Amino acid sequence: MSSSAAIPGGLPDVVPMRRDPNHLGHHAAGEGESRATGHGTGGPSSKRIVVAYGFWIFLLSDIVMFAAFFAAFAVLRGGTAGGPTGAELFDIANVAIETVLLLLSSFACGVATLALNARRALLFQAAMAVTFLLGAGFLALELREFTDLVARDAGPTRSAFLSAFFTVVGCHGLHVTAGLLWLLTMMAQVFAKGFRPDILRRVMCFSLFWHALDIVWVAVFTVVYLMGSAA
Repeated sequence: MSSSAAIPGGLPDVVPMRRDPNHLGHHAAGEGESRATGHGTGGPSSKRIVVAYGFWIFLLSDIVMFAAFFAAFAVLRGGTAGGPTGAELFDIANVAIETVLLLLSSFACGVATLALNARRALLFQAAMAVTFLLGAGFLALELREFTDLVARDAGPTRSAFLSAFFTVVGCHGLHVTAGLLWLLTMMAQVFAKGFRPDILRRVMCFSLFWHALDIVWVAVFTVVYLMGSAA
């Protein structure tokens, strides 16, 4: 018996759909897949899979960008053009406080994720509020550091070393600023729309983004501040 005969009224070149319980399609049982031949058994993946895949690509591209900035800083850290060096400019105690604030904000973000999974709205909002306050504190200290450096004639145009410094640290600060705006948006959406699947997906993406900022900052602390102070 031909394959087309297995499907009453089916087209001649259509084959029966083969169910695959491990396939990441629309349903756990593999249903909802395309019957088209020549492209395997799978149709379009679910939005959850597409969003997760795309967001991981975004995060990895961001990390590659920071890696390029770190390489540039490592090359230029000795190019002070007769200006102040990192050892003369950096306040490691202030940077350590910034680091603690950001790491604590990541912990609070993790608590918010647990509250999200447990569908506890009040705990979620409280944890996100703490994350915002700690992130805002980190950003305020960073802005104060930039203001102090510019006041000491150590702005980004003073030397190649300072250009690389402001590029790396400033780019991370812009990411934190965007993350804080994203955080407020997520709080408002959960408050207004509840724990809808699309809202949950967005919050999980935000959580990944915020933790990635922590990882990048640990590299900033090590490469920029510790290595920069030793130059």
